[in-house]
Amino acid sequence: QLHLVESGGGLVQPGGSLTLSCVGSGFVFSGYTIAWFRQAPGKEREGVACVDFSGESTYYEDSVKGRTTISKVDAENTVYLRMNNLKPEDTGIYYCTARRVPACTVIFGPLGDYGADYWGKGTLVTISS
Repeated sequence: QLHLVESGGGLVQPGGSLTLSCVGSGFVFSGYTIAWFRQAPGKEREGVACVDFSGESTYYEDSVKGRTTISKVDAENTVYLRMNNLKPEDTGIYYCTARRVPACTVIFGPLGDYGADYWGKGTLVTISS
């Protein structure tokens, strides 16, 4: 059975940084594209960042571009999401997802469907002073 487990969330001051981790099990990690979504209180879920199955191609939503890095380490069955210069609007529950597609553009962007095959339970990130 496929599992995704997120960790690394918590309370961070504005301007700070954090790294979220997503560990996968029960499937061949190297064959899946991994995407992060988030949902703020009272708002719709939105995409954050994506790394394709090879780990070589990434996609970032405009809201986090330039201050976020996503990386995939197949040997660890782990995807990392490093976010810098955090803002209060980054507050939300962050979900890791897996999908057997060849590119992030299938999920995110103007041609993306913003869907996923498998979801983690999420980790809460709160940006507040």
